[in-house]
Amino acid sequence: MTIEASRAQGATPRRIRLGMVGGGQGAFIGGVHRMAARLDDRYEFVAGALSSQAERARASAAELHLAPERSYADYREMAAREAAREDGIDVVAIVTPNHLHAPIARAFLDAGIDVICDKPITKSLDEALDLVERVKRSGRLFALTHNYSGYPMVRQAREMVLAGELGEIRLVQAEYPQDWLSTGLEFTGQKQAAWRVDPAQAGAGGSLGDIGTHAEHLGRFISGLTLKAVSADLHTFVEGRRLDDNAHVMLRYTNGARGLLWSSQVAPGNENALRVRVYGTKAGLDFCQEQPNHLWFTPLGQQPRLITRAGHGSGEAAGYATRTPSGHPEGYLEGFAQLYRDVAEQIHARWQGRAPDPRACWVPGVEDGARGMKFIEAVVESSRADGRWVDAQLPL
Repeated sequence: MTIEASRAQGATPRRIRLGMVGGGQGAFIGGVHRMAARLDDRYEFVAGALSSQAERARASAAELHLAPERSYADYREMAAREAAREDGIDVVAIVTPNHLHAPIARAFLDAGIDVICDKPITKSLDEALDLVERVKRSGRLFALTHNYSGYPMVRQAREMVLAGELGEIRLVQAEYPQDWLSTGLEFTGQKQAAWRVDPAQAGAGGSLGDIGTHAEHLGRFISGLTLKAVSADLHTFVEGRRLDDNAHVMLRYTNGARGLLWSSQVAPGNENALRVRVYGTKAGLDFCQEQPNHLWFTPLGQQPRLITRAGHGSGEAAGYATRTPSGHPEGYLEGFAQLYRDVAEQIHARWQGRAPDPRACWVPGVEDGARGMKFIEAVVESSRADGRWVDAQLPL
């Protein structure tokens, strides 16, 4: 029996020991990850390097009831010491600004620890491609938290496309407008705004990297298409801002389909209006994140049909990702939780020497992250060339 199989402790695997880098006091997304990991009771949070500032790291760990000896001020020390412990972490969640994702992931992969990483995967395409190779060599699991891909009705949409209910896909329309950066919020010292518009921390994309990558990934996740080329116009409306706050992108896919993508953080009246529409030769689908229980299905020449989560017309994929009875809202936290449950299923399956549930393998991985970085790079290049079409394919 392997060490990992012995860790499973019989027919019912134990909880997975989770560590976290980032996500201490003043952070937002770390708390979301911790809540999501608890939702299905598959994890226990046992260790963290919650801040690069030693005192904040200790204070954050104390608030979260971590043992003092498992609170670290340096992620490299955490990776080494946790890997050496008999009861060390099984997986680490990386919830830092983008520029730290790659070095942290490398440290834990090299220590033989699985990785769950917030998006976008890295600061640059080169770093992302390096991680693809490192994950392949390590044999470890790498999951990327494009959380909207965990929504039940997004899974429903993907299942319908795979079943051929839309026919051949022709059009993908994706948009993600917000309004929270309509003014120079970063100049007030607001932490969440400041790092997102700092090229040294966020990378080359502002709204493009922060939310545009969500829209691009969700369109690709539902449609099953591979992006071929982009023609883009990035713009910064707020004076003094160093990265884009609005993006318009035309898309071409390898099967000949066409698409449009709009991401903006300066669109008053929009809170989190992620929407994806996919149209084929037989029918169309329309999903809006702010109405997560609903999916509109429009067969050609027929009356539109509203499919509701856990209601009539929803299928196995939606059921697999559903936690609450029909009619009860289910969305953001549960989307994250679904990805954590997918990862848990893959880890438990590995411990038990069995194949995981195929639906758990829909969780975005390292190659999805690299494709997202190629998208950012191609869009930035196109915009700088006044909208010239740029190759967006990733040779993997």
